[in-house]
Amino acid sequence: MSESIHPLYDKQSQCPFCAHTFTTKKVRSRFTRPIKTDTDFCTLYKHEQYSPLLYVPIVCPDCGYSYTDQFSTLLSEQSRNEITEKLVKRWTPQNYSEERTENNALNAYKLAIYTAQLKKEKAIVIAGLYLRVVWLYRKRKDALQEARFIRLAEEMYKKAYEEDDFFFTEMNALRVLYLIGELNRRLGRNEEAIKYFSLVVEKKQLAFDPKIINMARDGWFQLKDDQKKTANKLLNTGN
Repeated sequence: MSESIHPLYDKQSQCPFCAHTFTTKKVRSRFTRPIKTDTDFCTLYKHEQYSPLLYVPIVCPDCGYSYTDQFSTLLSEQSRNEITEKLVKRWTPQNYSEERTENNALNAYKLAIYTAQLKKEKAIVIAGLYLRVVWLYRKRKDALQEARFIRLAEEMYKKAYEEDDFFFTEMNALRVLYLIGELNRRLGRNEEAIKYFSLVVEKKQLAFDPKIINMARDGWFQLKDDQKKTANKLLNTGN
């Protein structure tokens, strides 16, 4: 790691809610060296203390409004009033603009989720926040909280798919279907997982995304193979 260049740099931000200007930390791309990526896209980095995952949510230190680059700029009057009453008026000034620990990052994500809910943000955006909390709890080896947020992410991705509203996001229908299948697989809901992996393959014409199609096929074959092995084991035990 270079001694002359720090992995983190300050990026100037302006709060979309109160217009307060502040800086927030970001990770220089040269320091984000992935080691492996899980089947739900959770990435392990060589220097985990400088994982970009820790710095996705931006938290205004002045009013508490928390957001990511995926948030829309639109804010209805009703949402503004709700955020004022339920967040801003209860906010105790805190600074999330320095180097973050996993605990700091979790708090920032939960603030962003709360803000998104008050703002009535798109389901796809909230689902993405839940999924990143899943990854953080996995890195902390907290299986109970990881499973809790997997369930929340799975429900929100289903809602996002039903709404079919992925404009101006990095997601598409195939990726959403794949993630619903993968999250169900991680919850042990194998039949649901198989159903959604099958949908990815059936709907492959929706987007040119061969990696996702191959991952869905792999997941489908693995689950079917596991089911076959379980059935054979039960059959042999019965004899």
